[in-house]
Amino acid sequence: MEIINSIKRIIKSKFDLINNEKLKKNILNAFPFWLGAFIAGSVAVLYARLFAWAELGTHFIFERANWSFFILSPVCFVLAWWIVAKFAPYSRGSGIPQVSAAIELSNPKHNYKVNKLLSLRVAFIKIISSLILVFGGGVIGREGPTIQISASIFKKINDLLPSWYPKISKQNMIITGAAAGLAAAFNTPLGGIVFAIEELTKVHFSFFKSALLTGVIIAGLTALVFLGPYLYLGYPQLTGITAWILLAIIPLALLTGLLGSIMGDIILYIFKKKSALKKNYQKIIYVAICGLIIASLAFFIDIKTFGSGKEIMVSTLFTEDKKILWYVPFLRIIGPIITFSTGAAGGIFAPALSAGASIGAVLANTIHLSSSATNLLILCGMAGFLTSITRSPFTSCILVLEMTNTHNVIFYIMISALLANLVATLISRHSFYDQLKDQYLGEILKAETQQETTTLVVEEIVIEK
Repeated sequence: MEIINSIKRIIKSKFDLINNEKLKKNILNAFPFWLGAFIAGSVAVLYARLFAWAELGTHFIFERANWSFFILSPVCFVLAWWIVAKFAPYSRGSGIPQVSAAIELSNPKHNYKVNKLLSLRVAFIKIISSLILVFGGGVIGREGPTIQISASIFKKINDLLPSWYPKISKQNMIITGAAAGLAAAFNTPLGGIVFAIEELTKVHFSFFKSALLTGVIIAGLTALVFLGPYLYLGYPQLTGITAWILLAIIPLALLTGLLGSIMGDIILYIFKKKSALKKNYQKIIYVAICGLIIASLAFFIDIKTFGSGKEIMVSTLFTEDKKILWYVPFLRIIGPIITFSTGAAGGIFAPALSAGASIGAVLANTIHLSSSATNLLILCGMAGFLTSITRSPFTSCILVLEMTNTHNVIFYIMISALLANLVATLISRHSFYDQLKDQYLGEILKAETQQETTTLVVEEIVIEK
């Protein structure tokens, strides 16, 4: 703490030397966002590499001793859940609902509640738990967790600002941190901006556009420096496609909208039923069974059950043999349901994209489409399925476009996202993330009420004595 205070004094003394007050204010307002974006981008790169190594480790062990996952998966699932339950309960799951809840609570009155949702402890546990889970075959992604990690970093920087510093909105810092996290995770700066506007806040864009833009740019450039110029998925071939492809895209969009909504509703239903498990041993048994189910699906059916699913997307988009077995979409839907319901840390962005990609590939194979047309259906399936989970069609479109540089087919991808969003809305008014956000807010407010009641009872006892 003394070191931090010394750094604050040095920074203040340097800025006091600047005579131009307007320049000083602009620099002071921008600096926390720049610093947060650089740190968040660096952490996102490190996390991405650790996550990739964990997935490689899973495949390495499975190829040599696939039977070992009947032990490894339950152990990893239970350990990943226990770390979250013991040290940071709100680091569980994706992280996006927690960020949304934190944005709603980001005012001085509720600051201590925001600390439960966003903190360096939460970020650290998020990383450790998700790495253990994916190493054990968990069907999760790192993109949602990166958003919560980045938002936690930005919030911590806001908390450390000294009293003499110009007041900076905590809400704007959290929103910018989340957008920067998504931009760094997918290398999609436009996706990060649209995500912040469409998914995270109803605040008018002009109120924080400069901070948001610079934060996304710096985080993206930081990832670019370490990882080089890359696309998350690459450059799929998309030539010779005619408007007749809509006859396949429209039913695909309706199907992905339906299946994505069902997947989200099943997860929420399991959460509701699982709340009846009060004893720790009951929860451990449940999580261990989830690990055994995932291991069994991989052992008896296909290793494609494991991991984020990025390999499925890349292999179907960029190989001559685009055939994918009919049951893979079911594995990519069942896997996230089982894994996510454990309560360990892990995202659903990448699994949703891989589920949509596999559905698109199977449909294209069924009706014997060309290689380019198959690629388009894969991209449309990704956008449709992700939209059905997030209810953010524009974010889904921009992410798919930026991950693959396929702007020439934007019309087809947008149709897929919008139709999937329509179907999902007909099934349930509120998105999967919104319902989880309300759950987190309910938990925090309930805990506050219980604490206030306990305090009141203690005070009454003291008065009576």
